[in-house]
Amino acid sequence: MAPRVFWKGYLKLSLVTCRVTMTPAISEGSKVKFHNINRNTHNRVLSQYVDAETGEAVEDEDQVKGYPKSEDEYVLFEDEEIEDVGLESTRTIDIETFVPEGSVGWIWYDRPHYLAPDDEVSAEAFSVIREAMAKTGTGGIARLVMYRRERAVLLLPKDKGIIVWTLRYGDEVRDGDEYAADLPNGKPDAKHLAMMKKIIDERSEKWKPSMVDDPVQDRLLDIIAERKKGRKTKKKAEEKDKAPARTNNVIDITAALKKSLEAERKPSRK
Repeated sequence: MAPRVFWKGYLKLSLVTCRVTMTPAISEGSKVKFHNINRNTHNRVLSQYVDAETGEAVEDEDQVKGYPKSEDEYVLFEDEEIEDVGLESTRTIDIETFVPEGSVGWIWYDRPHYLAPDDEVSAEAFSVIREAMAKTGTGGIARLVMYRRERAVLLLPKDKGIIVWTLRYGDEVRDGDEYAADLPNGKPDAKHLAMMKKIIDERSEKWKPSMVDDPVQDRLLDIIAERKKGRKTKKKAEEKDKAPARTNNVIDITAALKKSLEAERKPSRK
């Protein structure tokens, strides 16, 4: 089944405009989801907003956003007021700036989306913008209202389409230099480094999606299937993962690397 289009609008670069559709590149629809259930009645448990002081339920129409100005006082905002603060970027991706394709660090990337022309008339303008970015090795920066907030997005050419990455806000990304300041600066021993490279070579193979399969998801689906048949599953003792015991002993890295290389070279590894 083709993924559902969740956004339609326009892609604009200077005076060139075309109609486009956007679809999330990732999906969590197949994930196992649980409801909270009353153990005694087997009925669903529903959540409800209540007044923190009176304990009484508050209907949707009586709820507003509030920003604290003191311990018990808030500046109130209606949803319409918050939406009005945003720019007019609800339905148009207006590319403002171009940056070298690899210049945006991975830590800024948030969610990927597929962008495609909405009709045959738009296909030509869309392909020109995509190919021009591919030839120049650049990505486009624009702003767009998505998930009820205005976000910066990065457009990158991909095959016959364009990937739209929502980017994290500046106050969400921590400065890596502050973290790195506490890390040791010394260089590793050349012999140890050569041995570690051999271990990496032994374990290197081509990327495939199965490398990121979710074993917990698969196990949950198996348990659900068994319980639908009326069978109860028992967890085997040997299947329980035990965390390695923590010790205060200094690691002999040379010995550990030698043992690792011996283990990697055994036929069972492959």
